Amino acid sequence: MRILMLCYEFPPLGGGGSKVVFGLSKELVRLGHEVDIVTMGFRGVPRYEEVNGARIFRVSFFRKKKHVCTVPEAAFYVLSALMFTRRLTSQHRYDINHTHFIFPDGVLAWSLKQSIQIPYMITAHGSDVPGYNPHKLKVAHKLMAPLWAMVIRNASWIVCPSKSLHSLLTAASGVDKNTTEIPNGIDLGKFTHDKPKKNRILVVTRMLERKGVQHVLTALEGLTLDHEVHIVGDGPYLPTLRQMAQATGINVTFWGWLDGQSPELKELFETSGIFVFPSEAENFPIVLLEAMAAGMAIITTKETGCAEVVGEAALLVKSGDAEAIRAALIFLANHPERCRELGKAARQRLEENFGWATVAKRHVALYEKVIINRDRHHSRSIKTMGVDLHTGPVVVPTLERNTIESGRVLEHQNHGR
Repeated sequence: MRILMLCYEFPPLGGGGSKVVFGLSKELVRLGHEVDIVTMGFRGVPRYEEVNGARIFRVSFFRKKKHVCTVPEAAFYVLSALMFTRRLTSQHRYDINHTHFIFPDGVLAWSLKQSIQIPYMITAHGSDVPGYNPHKLKVAHKLMAPLWAMVIRNASWIVCPSKSLHSLLTAASGVDKNTTEIPNGIDLGKFTHDKPKKNRILVVTRMLERKGVQHVLTALEGLTLDHEVHIVGDGPYLPTLRQMAQATGINVTFWGWLDGQSPELKELFETSGIFVFPSEAENFPIVLLEAMAAGMAIITTKETGCAEVVGEAALLVKSGDAEAIRAALIFLANHPERCRELGKAARQRLEENFGWATVAKRHVALYEKVIINRDRHHSRSIKTMGVDLHTGPVVVPTLERNTIESGRVLEHQNHGR
């Protein structure tokens, strides 16, 4: 089938949602489907390229930071992508539109459905659901509530990667019809899990206050461990964390932003013994899947979507509880055999549940369900108009593919695809 994906973040931009689109599109192509992705541009990144067989179209090049998208940047992206996707869909017939994020991309999906009747399903990723991040987006969600509800009502299906996000979405929308749970996935070969582990504590996340890295620093204060501490990621809260580490005398290596494909990040994941992810609000964090893939012992929070990811293959603490993090770190540092057991259990859980080969097939099954419902609705509409569906064969013209040149869509002949 031919699949259109809309997501304002795709590597090298963004965090977990970006990695989901990257991994899912790669597996869908491997399964024999065609995937076109419309996403946000960034300086120095090509307007068009093919990545793992998926075609990537980038619009709106006004974003300033890879890890943060402002409201004005998102709004300009929606306007630019709306014009582009209308041209793109006028030249190609897509079977389904799989959109990621209710805002901003859900607005694009709703608009396309109104104009060309292409059905859409949406994967919610957390910040696009009211109540997920109330400290930052409460006012924005209140102002956009009517539009949010309209996007939800018109979607064929809503996918939630976790039970916790499913509950939030149901509470916000008031309906649970056509909402399902499909976990995020990962390439099982991304990290090697059997390399010797060093005495190293690793934290990898966006530097936002709700991610809880400050509680790790508080837990480490005055603690004597034979472990290095490395923190990877960028964001508006990073200067505060640096000041906190300096003031308390904690020896921490702050890496800042590291590209997800960088050898430095790969080395840190594969050779660190302990991974700490103390976030206060999460959906189904990809970074935990990465830590599981690398076979690390994990400390994370128990009342968020994090617990659904790790199951019993990690130590769970209450979010914001620095003393609990401290106790968990001391326990793992003093019990290296337990570290190895947890790392092995995490990798096994990952292989059994979250490889893309497993997860993508669940998406394809949902795509097929949406397409069948669309065709049934179309058939009923034609019968209502009194059209005979059996008057003879219908000849459908072959659609040519596109490429990008200087920001315009140009036709060329389809060579083997």
